[in-house]
Amino acid sequence: MDWLVTTDGYFTFPDKRVRAALGRSGAVDESQKREGDGATPTGAYPVRRVLYRADRGECPSTDLPVRPIHADDGWCDAPEDPAYNRPVRKPYAASHEDLMREDELYDIILVLGHNDDPPQAGRGSAIFLHCKRGDYEPTEGCVALAREDVKRFLSEVQPGDRVVIKSA
Repeated sequence: MDWLVTTDGYFTFPDKRVRAALGRSGAVDESQKREGDGATPTGAYPVRRVLYRADRGECPSTDLPVRPIHADDGWCDAPEDPAYNRPVRKPYAASHEDLMREDELYDIILVLGHNDDPPQAGRGSAIFLHCKRGDYEPTEGCVALAREDVKRFLSEVQPGDRVVIKSA
């Protein structure tokens, strides 16, 4: 099944639309996505797996592969590194994102299959669906939903489903 996210900031469930936060620079075609541009790439992305903060909540109910986030979990965002757009263990010499954040954004992360088969240097990394900040403040390029919407999505999404980000 395809789950629609539109560039005007909405995520569509079968029975309703809910707000979604997108990148601070808006959306760009996936072919134009660049590391650090703050844009959400349009395109269709398989939902690969779920990561969650076990210290902040129970294991999410889902049919997707799930793993708790550990203190040494990171995600490489250095285009020149062989582990670019892949999970890494901290400490890690190259630039990377810390998955054990102090805020609540990464309490639940759905890893989307953007630029991962295989990763192309500089084409964007760590494109996730995660929990929103504040009143749907912009992301660095991810899609963010209210925690209750993330949980609902997890309860309905199936292996092989895709998140489709497209113009409104």
